Amino acid sequence: MKNIKNIHTFHIPVMGIGFTIDTPVKVAQYGISSVISLVDDMLFEKMREYYCKQLNISFKPITNINNDYRVKRITSYLNLIDKIVKDKFEEIKNSILEKSSELEKYMDMLPDFSVLKKEFEQIVQNNIYIKDIRNWIQNNLLVGSIDVNIMTKIDKENYNNGEKLSVEYNDAHAALCGFAKSNLESSIIFSAGMNQRLYSYIENFDDFYPDENGQLKKKITLKVSDYRSALIQGKFLAKKGLWISEFRIESGLNCGGHAFATNGCLMGPILEEFKNTRDILISTIHEIYVQALKDKNRTYPKEPLDVKITAQGGISTAEEHQFLIDYYQLDSIGWGTPFLLVPEVTNVDENSIKLLSKAGEDDLYLSNISPLSVPFNSLRNNTKDIEKTERIKKEIPGSPCPKHYLVSNKEFTDKEVCLASRQYQKLKIKELDTKDISPEEYKKQYDKIVDKSCLCVGLGTSSLIKKSLDTKIEGKGVSICPGPNMAYFSETVSLKEMTDHIYGRKNIIKEKYLPNMFIKELSIYIDYLKKKIDETQKPISKKEINFFNTFRKNLISGIKYYKNLFSNDMIKIHNIKNGAIKKLELFENELNTIKI
Repeated sequence: MKNIKNIHTFHIPVMGIGFTIDTPVKVAQYGISSVISLVDDMLFEKMREYYCKQLNISFKPITNINNDYRVKRITSYLNLIDKIVKDKFEEIKNSILEKSSELEKYMDMLPDFSVLKKEFEQIVQNNIYIKDIRNWIQNNLLVGSIDVNIMTKIDKENYNNGEKLSVEYNDAHAALCGFAKSNLESSIIFSAGMNQRLYSYIENFDDFYPDENGQLKKKITLKVSDYRSALIQGKFLAKKGLWISEFRIESGLNCGGHAFATNGCLMGPILEEFKNTRDILISTIHEIYVQALKDKNRTYPKEPLDVKITAQGGISTAEEHQFLIDYYQLDSIGWGTPFLLVPEVTNVDENSIKLLSKAGEDDLYLSNISPLSVPFNSLRNNTKDIEKTERIKKEIPGSPCPKHYLVSNKEFTDKEVCLASRQYQKLKIKELDTKDISPEEYKKQYDKIVDKSCLCVGLGTSSLIKKSLDTKIEGKGVSICPGPNMAYFSETVSLKEMTDHIYGRKNIIKEKYLPNMFIKELSIYIDYLKKKIDETQKPISKKEINFFNTFRKNLISGIKYYKNLFSNDMIKIHNIKNGAIKKLELFENELNTIKI
């Protein structure tokens, strides 16, 4: 597999279920990598049919008659996306003689410091033979990676005629198998923590092992929140002869979608730890990896395979982007939320685009609407929430739950059900009615029950609406999951304009005040801590007191780290020099006054 490290220094992370479901066919031909969510195989079928019709390709539906229908749907869709991307990439390479060609667009979007870009300019200027230029293009242009994402905890058990199927038919297991059987040469990104049973299942697929040349056809990326998690998961997989090709560090709270808060550890110190211990991490895992491959009688590399360290979460400016690359020696930066306002890249319906364009800081909030009971970044007044509120007013709260992807609860049933489902909420409210509690406490608990939203539908519907496809099963409600930095982007732009913004050739942010990503994350964490303390039942237990004190201690430690970092004369970023130290001191004083 070709290394894409030096093509672009940014990637487009997974967003929701449907927002990036076909992003690769829009960006991969330009060398830009992006990620597809593997949650919804039903949505895959609709999208596969759509593209088959667009391209006059025969379409044969994959029904749910056989137990492995989910595997087949995922494999078929990924193979189709792979074919479309390869065809588009060939068109670009063959467009050299066309005026304002796609090849020109490919080159224009590369960063100005790109070696590839400079070489191409020199060859065009100095070589009059089209044949030589064409050969150079064939040998040097690289396509973006079509990566996929699995949330490890979304691994629902499946049934056939009331009988529970074996574990390989679980949702996450089947998604992994679907990717493993596809033609893709790319990475699978595991997020939301370790699933040992799922990780062990990877051992069954040869594409994850090195070939005789030490190359991996399919790679593993771990989305992690800290160094300790990376080391634990890396060792676990290495013992099975599985290499981690990328550790993708995401801000705990300053991100889009589900937010997995750390215990107060901030992104800057976390990146510093990775920077300082990168070689130790790689060598430690390599030693375990080689021994495991030897035990399996497989080819093993004498030297460690490539490992990327990347980061994402809250990046808004070219300065921040380049600072992360240079100072922390990162290989790529994830730009997610801003691409929700790039219609040619993501699937966002017109109504949601209007909401996103107008959204200020108060419109973007950390909600409790996820059925997974994980904090979820959301946008006020999205149509899915409006739909939910209307049901509550009619005293029929909860969703019909047409897809069952986020089921997790067996409180009242033998089979898992979703906390956002009408079935669960009806039973939970019935239980609440039997409690002898005050009206105020009743309302508090009732609101908590009905607040859950049907995300597995809401996060995918926008792709259907945008392509004018049938939404009879899903409805029209759209959930949207931007990060807090959506507040600083206010207009739709093209792919070219967004890449120009990322690389500092253009500024698309009109906000006069733009907090640095580290400062913003810190403020979110402080608000999160205060809210957690307020919501904790009194009296607070000793265990909870210890947790809150550790949380605060880590935040204060992070503030000291940033004071030292921002005082460094080598750091030349406008929005961390402009009153940043004073802001940190205010935050430190605020933390010291919080009563636990």
